[in-house]
Amino acid sequence: MSPPPAQAGSLSVSDLHVTYGRSVRALHGVSLTVPHGRIVAVLGSNGAGKTTLLRAVSGTLALHRGTVDSGTIHFGDTRLTGDSAQSVAAGVVQVPEGRRVFGALSVEENLRAGFLGARRRGAAERRAARERVFALFPVLAERRRQAAGLMSGGEQQMLAIGRALMAGPRLLLLDEPSLGLAPLMVQRIAGIIREINAQGTSVLLVEQNASMALELSDRASVLDVGQVRLEGASADLAGTDEVRRLYLGEVSDPGTEAEDVVPATGSARALSPTGPGLTELSRWNG
Repeated sequence: MSPPPAQAGSLSVSDLHVTYGRSVRALHGVSLTVPHGRIVAVLGSNGAGKTTLLRAVSGTLALHRGTVDSGTIHFGDTRLTGDSAQSVAAGVVQVPEGRRVFGALSVEENLRAGFLGARRRGAAERRAARERVFALFPVLAERRRQAAGLMSGGEQQMLAIGRALMAGPRLLLLDEPSLGLAPLMVQRIAGIIREINAQGTSVLLVEQNASMALELSDRASVLDVGQVRLEGASADLAGTDEVRRLYLGEVSDPGTEAEDVVPATGSARALSPTGPGLTELSRWNG
C-alpha cells in the first residue's frame, strides 16, 4: 500500500531505493520528512548518498544515469515522478553543488534564466521575485550587469541561490552551499538560509559542514553508505558521541547518546558482498 501523501507543503520520502547504471546501489530504503516551514539537514561523508537523495527529489536523477527502483516521493498531495519540470512546477527547486552559474551571462541574465521554470510567468511576478533576491543579496543588485564568471566564489553561491529563488520555491534543496567558502562567507550564507526559511520557504540542506547544518536545522538525518544511520532533532544529534566524533571533530564521554535520536535498524556500514565498493559509490553519491 502506498503511504499517504505528505501534508500540504511537506516533503515525504518513503523507502527510497536508487541505483546508477543498473548496478551501483546508491540509496537503500531511505525515508525522510521535511515539514512545511522547517529546515531539515542531511549529513554524511562522501559517498553517503546525500546528493543522490536531492537528485531524486528534484527529478534530475536520470541526467546522471540514476533510477528510482522503488519507494515514493510526495510533496504535498503531488507524487514526484522523476521529472524535473514537474518538481519545479510543484515548487521544489534545487541549488546544485559547485555554484553552477552561467559565467558568460550577467547577474541579471542568470536571474532571468531562473525564472523560466517558475509556476507564474507574469512580468509583475518576475519583478517581485528579482526584488526579493536583491533584498536578500544586495551585492547582486550592485553588480547586476557584471558577468557571473568574474564574481568571487561566495558571490557566485549567492547568485546560484538567488537564481533558484526566482522560481518561487516552496521547498529549496541546497547541496553543500558552504563548500569551498571562507568562514566569514559561510556565516553569511547561513544567515541568508535562515532568512529564506523565515520568509516561508522550507529547506532540505545537504552539508558536510555538520556544525553549520545542525545549528541551522530543526531535524537532521545521518546517511551512511546509502542508509539512514541516525535521525532526530538537530540539537540531540549534536550531542551524540558518534556525531561529535565523526562530524564535529570532538570526543565526548561515553553514554551521552540522546534518547530521542533514532538509530537505523542493523548496520548501515555493511555493504552487500555483491554491491559496489565505497570508492565506486562516492563517484555518484556525494
